[in-house]
Amino acid sequence: MSTETLVDFDEALTRYEPALGLEVHVELNTATKMFCGCPATFGGEPNTQVCPTCLGLPGAMPAVNAKAVEAAIRIGLALNCDIAEWCRFARKNYFYPDMPKNFQTSQYDEPIAFDGYMDVDVDGETFRVDIERAHMEEDTGKSTHVGGATGRIHGADHSLVDYNRAGIPLIEIVTRPITGAGEKAPAVARAYVQQLRDLILALGVSEARMDQGNLRADVNLSLAPAGSGALGTRSETKNVNSFRSIERAVRFEVSRHAGVLDGGGKVVQETRHFHEDTGITTSGREKSDAEDYRYFPEPDLVPVAPSRAWVEELRATLPENPTTKRARLQGEWGFTDLEMRDTVGAGAFGLVEETIAAGAAPQAARKWWVAELARRAKDAGVELAEVGVTPAQVAAVQALVDAGTINDKLARQVFDGLVAGEGTPEEIVAARGLAIVSDDGALGAAVDKAIEANPDVAQKIRDGKHAAAGALIGAVMKEMRGQADAGRVRELVLERLA
Repeated sequence: MSTETLVDFDEALTRYEPALGLEVHVELNTATKMFCGCPATFGGEPNTQVCPTCLGLPGAMPAVNAKAVEAAIRIGLALNCDIAEWCRFARKNYFYPDMPKNFQTSQYDEPIAFDGYMDVDVDGETFRVDIERAHMEEDTGKSTHVGGATGRIHGADHSLVDYNRAGIPLIEIVTRPITGAGEKAPAVARAYVQQLRDLILALGVSEARMDQGNLRADVNLSLAPAGSGALGTRSETKNVNSFRSIERAVRFEVSRHAGVLDGGGKVVQETRHFHEDTGITTSGREKSDAEDYRYFPEPDLVPVAPSRAWVEELRATLPENPTTKRARLQGEWGFTDLEMRDTVGAGAFGLVEETIAAGAAPQAARKWWVAELARRAKDAGVELAEVGVTPAQVAAVQALVDAGTINDKLARQVFDGLVAGEGTPEEIVAARGLAIVSDDGALGAAVDKAIEANPDVAQKIRDGKHAAAGALIGAVMKEMRGQADAGRVRELVLERLA
């Protein structure tokens, strides 16, 4: 537990102004690594996707992955960046056990993309996030600390290193300080990363799964006295891997910084770890400045000089901006702001779009994905797209509802069958006997039974209180396991009693 003095977030903002900075690492989905031909796939057996180059063995020579350069340019263009006519890689020197070369091949003062921006909307207010640079680099390996209580190196018995991830292509997107957000600073940080992830997915250059580390954010924060126009000393909370955690990390660091400053102390420039279970951050190590890494040009790689013609060709491949697209489709679908926000928040926007394209009405598509299927995904602990149902199947289920073959309640049983792999929606309805009964003979018998069992209700209907018919309809639906045509049942009830 943290023993640091914390100041209430709202109270802190009466005396201090926060400044944000976000460094987002995007792991590209190229087939091979950044500087060698090893597979860049996720989940392989430890240390099976390595070679002399990504292990940093003497004499091994790197070569730049052209697809990674292409992805970097497309990301830069989508972020309204200038694309360098000439840039090169540098060696960032530091020792980590999961970086076998003892340096990281990266870019520093000569990035592939620079001077961009992204506009972020929070509660109807637009914040412009200036992008300082988007540069290419390689990922490190992965250390697993065994035997401790926290999974960190402190208290562990021993550590294991997997170099499969060493050399995976990364694009690091670095913002300039974001000021003026005030109490909305946590929400701005979250919205920026959410919007950036949407953009990355639209570009198709990464899976952008935060749970697998495809996309992770370092959250920089500083406080300065209100009205000073200055920037305070920053802390950097490393590798925050969910939108909610980004927001929580900002709030906590505002409270922590304010506690330090109120107590007459000085904020230490350091890296910090975010703890998902408690929502706090703890100290990692004092943060190095750029000169501490002794950057120098990488002697084994030639500069990258994308031609202007190639850059313009790549610009022509950019998809519609996700924010613009959402606004357009919201109007076409007739969604309210809240409905669209819930759809996006559930991770269902693309799935709803595909379901509508497959023939479902917009509200029906939204209903199934945002409510029924999102609940199933949460219960199963999987992403919504992995729940076991496709947009085409959702559209087919809704078509059965629209045709009167099943109702919404029965549709949920169809989804049970789809998740279990029992066939198409039509096959499941047939196999499980889920089709709605509209035969007057069967329905009439059930109606007569309900009337006999509920004489008081029947008398109210005879007296003209037709609203009481709902009770008899409910009894019939229960008798027929939800498979009665409710509209026809109502007609039969009123025919017999009105």
